[in-house]
Amino acid sequence: MTDKSSKKKENDQLINSEKKYQSYIQRRNELNELSKVLREERDMINNMHKELKESMQKAKTERDNFVKKMKEHREKRNKLQEQAKSIIDARTKKKGEVFKNLPLRVEELNADVQMLEYRQETIPMKSRDENELIDKIREKKIEYKETLSRLEKQKSIEIDITDKDRSIDDLFKKADEEHKKVNHYYEENQKKHEEYIKLVNELSVNISESNKKHEQYIEVRNEAQKNHEKAIDMRSKILSFKEERRNQWKQAKMAIKEQNIKAREAVMDKQKLQEIADQSVDELKKGKKITL
Repeated sequence: MTDKSSKKKENDQLINSEKKYQSYIQRRNELNELSKVLREERDMINNMHKELKESMQKAKTERDNFVKKMKEHREKRNKLQEQAKSIIDARTKKKGEVFKNLPLRVEELNADVQMLEYRQETIPMKSRDENELIDKIREKKIEYKETLSRLEKQKSIEIDITDKDRSIDDLFKKADEEHKKVNHYYEENQKKHEEYIKLVNELSVNISESNKKHEQYIEVRNEAQKNHEKAIDMRSKILSFKEERRNQWKQAKMAIKEQNIKAREAVMDKQKLQEIADQSVDELKKGKKITL
């Protein structure tokens, strides 16, 4: 291979190496730019984590408050219902003491007493019969008073039962109101729970997306690093190649310089020999002895 073709090959290798170096640099820069975009997207998604967590905490707090209120009103409802049931039991017992025919019985006894007294007053009878009648009137009056007393007591019981009915109705009405509140807070709690679960799912998807972006970022960054290392390696080869060519050029230049020096010295030696020869010729002409 001639020096000319060898130099052409070396130049072609240098040009190709520089092209590869530039391609590595370009690819590295492109990958660095892409990794920057991926990192920004990952960070943006990570910033959404905070917002989602804050929304989750808010929904959880509101949900817990609804649960607390629901429990409070449920306890009130249950207490009201228990009170109403207790009054119902008491009313049932009171009703057992009430006799529907008691007023009629009082009227009957009163009529019996009046009839017996009228008979005593209007019908002549023996002393023994009259005494028996008087005893009977006395018994009827006692029964009348006892029954009348029972009737008065029963009226009080009926009033108490009526009051209990009102209390029971009032308690059940309040219990119904509390039950409505229980249902209201239960529905609000369910809404907040569904909102919370939705946010949990969103956060899960968000974290998964963030992890994917991070993996892509690491992958692209590593690829950029590989291209950077290839570029550095190629640059080192190019510099080494150029340094070698520079040394070769210096060596060639030095060799040429040495050749030029030797040539000049040789020329100078020839001139000196010629001068000596000319001088010897002159001396011979003059008849002098030549010394070599």
